Amino acid sequence: MKFSVVSSDTPDASEAAERLCKRYGKTPIADADVVVALGGDGFLLQTLRDTMSSGKRVYGMNRGTIGFLMNEYREDDLDGRIASAVAETIRPLEMTVVDHDGLETQALAINEVSLLRQSYQAARLRITIDGQIRLEDLICDGVMVATPAGSTAYNLSAHGPILPLDAPLLALTPVSPFRPRRWRGALLPKTAEVRFDVLEEVKRPVNAVADHTEVKSARSVTVRESPSATATLLFDAGQSWKERILAEQFKY
Repeated sequence: MKFSVVSSDTPDASEAAERLCKRYGKTPIADADVVVALGGDGFLLQTLRDTMSSGKRVYGMNRGTIGFLMNEYREDDLDGRIASAVAETIRPLEMTVVDHDGLETQALAINEVSLLRQSYQAARLRITIDGQIRLEDLICDGVMVATPAGSTAYNLSAHGPILPLDAPLLALTPVSPFRPRRWRGALLPKTAEVRFDVLEEVKRPVNAVADHTEVKSARSVTVRESPSATATLLFDAGQSWKERILAEQFKY
């Protein structure tokens, strides 16, 4: 098994990458079976996007802050840790946005697709699920569709549910809903296609965001699970994603 080491541009991550390359050698990403990503969760997501559907697995080690998606940084027996790691396959969301000028943009999201108000005015949105209007008029700061992988990120901060990685579900979660005031979102089957139509798009402009890809002045946004794209994460034995998700729900 061959692995390649990549890092974010922070001093801690860069210096760690140099030490690992001296110890284990340098392998080009093209020749590697596994990509070892050093940094924080944001850099790991970037690495997953860069290696999407390539068949390469990504093993992250935390040289950032929170590092929820990362393994503990240790330099000893790295090849042994990778060999015994548990693989989790992620299927991202596909976002298709039509903006105010009629231009279409597509992007993938590992965590979530979110719509956020662009100005001081609250957003007004219509939500359609699989061709049926489910919410005619949502007034809010924003709304998102989160994958199980992203359910502990922005979704959790917006009081959305935590989803186990193997749950066949997506979380539809509003951000500061004003009307209907008591609507707290919904759990959707992962096969669902969600469409958001922006009402009063000139008066109440909305941005659409797929992880780090942002489209301003969206007119409509369609979200579905990708039928083909995949990414694979590796976790140390005993620290699987399932265990992390379970532990997260008992924190207080």
